[in-house]
Amino acid sequence: MSKLIKVAVVGCGSISKHRHIPEYADNAHVELVAFVDPVLERAEFYAEKYGARAYADYEEMLKQEKVDAVSVCTPNYLHAPVAIAAAKAGAHVLVEKPMAVTEEEGQAMIGAAQANGVILMVAHNQRYMPPHRKAKEILDSGRLGRVLTFRTAFGHGGPENWSVDGKGSWFFRQPEAVMGAMGDLGVHKSDLIRHLLSDEVSEVSAFIGTLHKEGTEVDDNATCILRMRSGAIGTLVGSWTYYRGEDNSSIFWCENGVLKVGTHPDDQVIVELRDGTVEKYKVGAIATNAKQVNSFVIDAFVDCIVNGKKPLITGEEGLKSLKVILGAFESQASGRTVKLD
Repeated sequence: MSKLIKVAVVGCGSISKHRHIPEYADNAHVELVAFVDPVLERAEFYAEKYGARAYADYEEMLKQEKVDAVSVCTPNYLHAPVAIAAAKAGAHVLVEKPMAVTEEEGQAMIGAAQANGVILMVAHNQRYMPPHRKAKEILDSGRLGRVLTFRTAFGHGGPENWSVDGKGSWFFRQPEAVMGAMGDLGVHKSDLIRHLLSDEVSEVSAFIGTLHKEGTEVDDNATCILRMRSGAIGTLVGSWTYYRGEDNSSIFWCENGVLKVGTHPDDQVIVELRDGTVEKYKVGAIATNAKQVNSFVIDAFVDCIVNGKKPLITGEEGLKSLKVILGAFESQASGRTVKLD
């Protein structure tokens, strides 16, 4: 494909501002042609900057524009409707996480993409971060043997410090967000664990609640116990109340030693073998809200379109990661361990 890919961005909040829009703008294969936001001024700001058109409604945009691809950066409850509409319009779709808010929505998105011959990719950027790529390489090498236990956590002070709307953000409103810290952060980690271990979650037990955010209609903390199909057992934590010291780390205790990812500010990946050998790797930072680095998601999405590749994070992959989170909510509601198929 030699012509420029015409891209529309639906939703002009912080994830678009910091990741999607600048990374599309830096990609030589892309022309940004449309921006959509119900707060029209936000769309108009980017439209003016990039010589594009602004819309308040995504359906109107899809009627007026013939786009090759759409980034869905809306509140969670709109992910499926926008993605399905874009696919039906013949556009490839990159959707922010969580890909949907129910399993049925996720299946409908996958079906729409297949029926219309377009790519559906979920923006789970954790897979692309250099420390996680290095961790995957080490685990896949087999040097550490089987992963026996693990812990993975993602916590920060909450979306009021990130969202363009601050404390008034949709992140805190149940009808729009549907889920809180688990949909924002926990799903990142369910996807990362599945990816790094090349394994699926078979059972989940969870404690999920709203512990501190006043006026919040969704969860601000979750601690989950996961059992993988391989038998490995671990914990997954998502929190919006890490007010000092953001955490985005994972540790894997294996037959032959331990692998630490994101636990040290300078040595992002550390291997400690049972014989006392220690290996330290400086491979680049994990992105934080305060310190943005290239997510590599946009470039990967564009590469798939240009070269006809299958995405690393397909709709099917996104749905498997979502189902872990949905299982966790079911566990919290029932007080029981939930088995995933």
